[in-house]
Amino acid sequence: MSTLTNEQIERYSRHIILKQVGGKGQEKILNSKVLVIGTGGLGAPAAMYLAAAGVGTIGLVDFDVVDLSNLQRQIIHQTADVGKPKVESGRETIAAMNPDVKVHTYNEMVTSKNIRDIIRSEDYDFLIDGTDNFPAKFLINDACVLEKKPFSHASIIRFQGQTMTYVPGQGPCYRCVFPTMPPKDAVPTCRQAGVLGVMGGVIGTLQATEALKYILGVGELLTGYLLTYDALTMTFRKIKIPKNPKCGICGEHPTITELIDYEQPACELRQH
Repeated sequence: MSTLTNEQIERYSRHIILKQVGGKGQEKILNSKVLVIGTGGLGAPAAMYLAAAGVGTIGLVDFDVVDLSNLQRQIIHQTADVGKPKVESGRETIAAMNPDVKVHTYNEMVTSKNIRDIIRSEDYDFLIDGTDNFPAKFLINDACVLEKKPFSHASIIRFQGQTMTYVPGQGPCYRCVFPTMPPKDAVPTCRQAGVLGVMGGVIGTLQATEALKYILGVGELLTGYLLTYDALTMTFRKIKIPKNPKCGICGEHPTITELIDYEQPACELRQH
Protein backbone atom coordinates (compact mmCIF):
# COMPACT_ATOMS: atom_id res chain seq x y z
CA MET A 1 0.00 0.00 0.00
CA SER A 2 1.39 3.39 -1.00
CA THR A 3 2.40 5.81 1.74
CA LEU A 4 2.52 8.78 -0.61
CA THR A 5 0.20 11.69 0.15
CA ASN A 6 -1.90 13.29 -2.57
CA GLU A 7 0.46 16.26 -2.56
CA GLN A 8 3.47 13.97 -3.00
CA ILE A 9 1.77 12.09 -5.82
CA GLU A 10 1.32 15.41 -7.61
CA ARG A 11 4.80 16.74 -6.78
CA TYR A 12 6.58 13.59 -7.98
CA SER A 13 4.12 12.67 -10.75
CA ARG A 14 6.79 12.81 -13.49
CA HIS A 15 8.82 10.30 -11.52
CA ILE A 16 5.89 8.05 -10.71
CA ILE A 17 4.87 7.60 -14.36
CA LEU A 18 8.34 6.29 -15.19
CA LYS A 19 8.19 2.49 -15.19
CA GLN A 20 11.69 2.39 -13.62
CA VAL A 21 10.47 4.49 -10.68
CA GLY A 22 6.75 4.30 -9.97
CA GLY A 23 5.25 4.82 -6.55
CA LYS A 24 7.50 2.26 -4.89
CA GLY A 25 10.60 3.84 -6.36
CA GLN A 26 9.54 7.28 -5.18
CA GLU A 27 9.06 5.87 -1.70
CA LYS A 28 12.64 4.54 -1.88
CA ILE A 29 13.85 8.04 -2.76
CA LEU A 30 11.86 9.59 0.08
CA ASN A 31 13.38 7.10 2.52
CA SER A 32 16.94 7.56 1.26
CA LYS A 33 19.82 9.53 2.78
CA VAL A 34 22.57 11.25 0.77
CA LEU A 35 25.59 13.12 2.13
CA VAL A 36 26.93 15.97 0.00
CA ILE A 37 30.46 17.01 0.95
CA GLY A 38 31.04 20.51 -0.35
CA THR A 39 28.20 22.91 -1.22
CA GLY A 40 30.12 24.56 -4.03
CA GLY A 41 30.04 24.26 -7.82
CA LEU A 42 29.42 20.50 -7.81
CA GLY A 43 27.59 20.05 -4.53
CA ALA A 44 25.16 22.93 -5.10
CA PRO A 45 23.37 21.54 -8.19
CA ALA A 46 23.67 17.98 -6.92
CA ALA A 47 21.99 18.86 -3.62
CA MET A 48 19.27 20.90 -5.31
CA TYR A 49 18.31 18.14 -7.75
CA LEU A 50 18.39 15.52 -5.01
CA ALA A 51 16.11 17.73 -2.93
CA ALA A 52 13.76 18.29 -5.87
CA ALA A 53 13.66 14.52 -6.42
CA GLY A 54 12.53 14.02 -2.83
CA VAL A 55 15.59 12.45 -1.21
CA GLY A 56 14.36 12.26 2.36
CA THR A 57 17.54 13.22 4.18
CA ILE A 58 20.38 15.30 2.77
CA GLY A 59 23.54 16.04 4.71
CA LEU A 60 25.52 19.16 3.76
CA VAL A 61 29.17 19.40 4.79
CA ASP A 62 31.15 22.61 4.33
CA PHE A 63 33.24 24.85 6.57
CA ASP A 64 33.24 27.89 4.28
CA VAL A 65 31.05 30.99 4.03
CA VAL A 66 29.45 32.30 0.86
CA ASP A 67 31.71 34.64 -1.10
CA LEU A 68 30.68 36.89 -3.98
CA SER A 69 33.01 34.97 -6.30
CA ASN A 70 31.05 31.77 -5.56
CA LEU A 71 27.83 33.01 -7.15
CA GLN A 72 29.04 32.53 -10.74
CA ARG A 73 28.52 28.76 -10.31
CA GLN A 74 27.31 27.78 -6.82
CA ILE A 75 23.62 28.13 -7.57
CA ILE A 76 22.31 27.04 -4.17
CA HIS A 77 23.48 30.41 -2.77
CA GLN A 78 22.08 33.88 -3.49
CA THR A 79 23.55 37.39 -3.33
CA ALA A 80 21.87 37.98 0.03
CA ASP A 81 23.72 34.93 1.40
CA VAL A 82 27.21 36.45 1.05
CA GLY A 83 28.97 36.02 4.40
CA LYS A 84 26.61 33.28 5.56
CA PRO A 85 27.84 29.73 6.27
CA LYS A 86 27.34 27.72 3.08
CA VAL A 87 25.58 24.88 4.87
CA GLU A 88 23.01 27.29 6.29
CA SER A 89 22.45 28.93 2.92
CA GLY A 90 22.06 25.50 1.36
CA ARG A 91 19.65 24.36 4.05
CA GLU A 92 17.45 27.41 3.55
CA THR A 93 17.35 26.93 -0.23
CA ILE A 94 16.38 23.27 0.11
CA ALA A 95 13.74 24.04 2.75
CA ALA A 96 12.14 26.59 0.43
CA MET A 97 12.24 24.10 -2.45
CA ASN A 98 10.89 20.95 -0.82
CA PRO A 99 9.48 20.60 2.70
CA ASP A 100 9.67 16.79 2.39
CA VAL A 101 13.45 16.94 2.79
CA LYS A 102 15.23 16.85 6.14
CA VAL A 103 18.61 18.63 6.00
CA HIS A 104 21.47 17.96 8.38
CA THR A 105 24.29 20.50 8.34
CA TYR A 106 27.91 19.98 9.29
CA ASN A 107 29.67 23.34 9.42
CA GLU A 108 33.15 21.85 9.52
CA MET A 109 35.96 20.58 7.34
CA VAL A 110 36.06 16.82 6.85
CA THR A 111 39.13 15.31 8.51
CA SER A 112 40.39 11.86 9.36
CA LYS A 113 38.96 12.36 12.84
CA ASN A 114 35.37 13.31 11.94
CA ILE A 115 34.46 11.96 8.50
CA ARG A 116 33.54 8.46 9.63
CA ASP A 117 31.38 9.86 12.43
CA ILE A 118 29.62 12.14 9.94
CA ILE A 119 28.97 9.23 7.57
CA ARG A 120 27.65 7.10 10.42
CA SER A 121 25.60 9.89 12.00
CA GLU A 122 22.64 9.23 9.70
CA ASP A 123 23.88 6.00 8.10
CA TYR A 124 23.95 7.68 4.70
CA ASP A 125 23.18 5.49 1.69
CA PHE A 126 25.32 7.39 -0.82
CA LEU A 127 27.90 10.20 -0.79
CA ILE A 128 28.62 13.00 -3.24
CA ASP A 129 32.20 14.29 -3.37
CA GLY A 130 31.90 17.97 -4.29
CA THR A 131 35.38 19.01 -3.15
CA ASP A 132 38.15 20.41 -5.32
CA ASN A 133 41.35 19.42 -3.55
CA PHE A 134 43.27 16.17 -3.49
CA PRO A 135 43.53 15.77 0.31
CA ALA A 136 39.74 15.80 0.62
CA LYS A 137 39.23 13.49 -2.34
CA PHE A 138 41.64 10.85 -1.06
CA LEU A 139 40.13 11.15 2.42
CA ILE A 140 36.56 10.74 1.13
CA ASN A 141 37.55 7.75 -0.99
CA ASP A 142 39.37 6.02 1.85
CA ALA A 143 36.54 6.67 4.31
CA CYS A 144 33.94 5.30 1.90
CA VAL A 145 36.00 2.17 1.23
CA LEU A 146 36.50 1.55 4.95
CA GLU A 147 32.84 2.30 5.73
CA LYS A 148 31.64 0.33 2.69
CA LYS A 149 29.69 3.28 1.32
CA PRO A 150 29.13 4.06 -2.38
CA PHE A 151 30.02 7.53 -3.59
CA SER A 152 30.33 9.70 -6.68
CA HIS A 153 33.69 11.31 -7.37
CA ALA A 154 33.88 14.34 -9.63
CA SER A 155 36.12 17.26 -10.45
CA ILE A 156 35.95 20.27 -12.75
CA ILE A 157 38.46 22.82 -13.98
CA ARG A 158 38.44 25.33 -16.83
CA PHE A 159 36.21 23.68 -19.48
CA GLN A 160 36.75 20.07 -18.40
CA GLY A 161 35.08 17.73 -15.95
CA GLN A 162 35.15 14.09 -14.92
CA THR A 163 33.17 11.73 -12.74
CA MET A 164 33.13 8.09 -11.63
CA THR A 165 31.13 6.05 -9.14
CA TYR A 166 32.47 3.70 -6.51
CA VAL A 167 30.33 0.86 -5.20
CA PRO A 168 31.91 -1.51 -2.65
CA GLY A 169 32.83 -4.83 -4.22
CA GLN A 170 31.74 -3.82 -7.73
CA GLY A 171 34.61 -1.87 -9.24
CA PRO A 172 37.66 0.32 -8.74
CA CYS A 173 37.92 3.08 -6.19
CA TYR A 174 39.49 6.50 -6.70
CA ARG A 175 42.88 5.19 -5.59
CA CYS A 176 42.75 2.46 -8.24
CA VAL A 177 42.82 5.26 -10.82
CA PHE A 178 44.99 7.75 -8.91
CA PRO A 179 47.17 5.71 -6.50
CA THR A 180 48.97 8.64 -4.88
CA MET A 181 48.49 12.35 -4.44
CA PRO A 182 50.28 14.56 -6.99
CA PRO A 183 53.05 16.81 -5.68
CA LYS A 184 51.88 20.03 -4.06
CA ASP A 185 51.04 22.72 -6.64
CA ALA A 186 51.45 20.25 -9.54
CA VAL A 187 47.75 20.57 -10.41
CA PRO A 188 46.06 24.00 -10.18
CA THR A 189 42.73 24.46 -8.42
CA CYS A 190 39.70 26.25 -9.88
CA ARG A 191 40.71 29.27 -7.85
CA GLN A 192 44.04 29.32 -9.66
CA ALA A 193 43.00 28.18 -13.16
CA GLY A 194 39.37 29.27 -13.40
CA VAL A 195 36.28 27.29 -14.33
CA LEU A 196 33.31 27.91 -16.60
CA GLY A 197 30.38 28.33 -14.22
CA VAL A 198 28.07 25.83 -15.91
CA MET A 199 30.63 23.02 -15.56
CA GLY A 200 29.41 22.45 -12.01
CA GLY A 201 25.86 22.04 -13.29
CA VAL A 202 26.84 19.56 -16.00
CA ILE A 203 28.94 17.33 -13.76
CA GLY A 204 27.09 17.91 -10.47
CA THR A 205 23.77 16.83 -11.97
CA LEU A 206 25.46 13.69 -13.30
CA GLN A 207 26.50 12.96 -9.72
CA ALA A 208 22.91 13.42 -8.55
CA THR A 209 21.78 11.10 -11.35
CA GLU A 210 24.15 8.39 -10.16
CA ALA A 211 22.87 8.77 -6.60
CA LEU A 212 19.25 8.39 -7.71
CA LYS A 213 20.05 5.40 -9.95
CA TYR A 214 21.83 3.73 -7.04
CA ILE A 215 18.89 4.37 -4.69
CA LEU A 216 16.41 3.02 -7.25
CA GLY A 217 18.62 0.13 -8.39
CA VAL A 218 18.13 0.98 -12.07
CA GLY A 219 20.40 1.43 -15.06
CA GLU A 220 24.17 1.16 -15.25
CA LEU A 221 26.30 3.14 -12.84
CA LEU A 222 29.72 4.58 -13.65
CA THR A 223 31.40 1.76 -11.76
CA GLY A 224 34.50 0.73 -13.65
CA TYR A 225 34.34 3.82 -15.84
CA LEU A 226 35.64 7.37 -15.78
CA LEU A 227 33.36 9.75 -17.68
CA THR A 228 35.10 12.86 -18.98
CA TYR A 229 33.56 15.95 -20.55
CA ASP A 230 35.10 18.74 -22.63
CA ALA A 231 32.78 21.72 -22.99
CA LEU A 232 34.83 23.33 -25.74
CA THR A 233 34.34 20.38 -28.10
CA MET A 234 31.10 19.10 -26.51
CA THR A 235 32.72 15.69 -26.16
CA PHE A 236 31.98 12.99 -23.60
CA ARG A 237 34.35 10.04 -23.25
CA LYS A 238 33.60 6.94 -21.19
CA ILE A 239 36.89 5.32 -20.27
CA LYS A 240 36.91 1.79 -18.87
CA ILE A 241 39.09 1.52 -15.76
CA PRO A 242 39.98 -1.77 -14.07
CA LYS A 243 40.14 -2.48 -10.38
CA ASN A 244 43.75 -2.44 -9.20
CA PRO A 245 44.50 -5.62 -7.22
CA LYS A 246 47.45 -3.78 -5.67
CA CYS A 247 45.37 -0.76 -4.58
CA GLY A 248 46.45 0.41 -1.15
CA ILE A 249 42.90 0.68 0.21
CA CYS A 250 40.64 -1.73 -1.74
CA GLY A 251 43.19 -4.18 -3.18
CA GLU A 252 43.83 -7.79 -2.28
CA HIS A 253 46.32 -6.84 0.43
CA PRO A 254 45.44 -3.31 1.57
CA THR A 255 48.13 -1.32 3.33
CA ILE A 256 45.85 1.56 4.33
CA THR A 257 43.75 0.53 7.30
CA GLU A 258 43.34 3.90 9.01
CA LEU A 259 42.54 7.39 7.78
CA ILE A 260 45.17 10.12 7.69
CA ASP A 261 45.08 13.81 6.81
CA TYR A 262 47.16 15.01 3.90
CA GLU A 263 48.64 18.47 3.88
CA GLN A 264 47.58 21.15 1.45
CA PRO A 265 47.72 24.95 1.71
CA ALA A 266 44.65 26.35 3.48
CA CYS A 267 43.81 28.57 0.50
CA GLU A 268 43.21 25.45 -1.61
CA LEU A 269 40.89 23.74 0.85
CA ARG A 270 37.72 25.10 -0.71
CA GLN A 271 34.91 23.67 -2.79
CA HIS A 272 34.52 24.23 -6.52
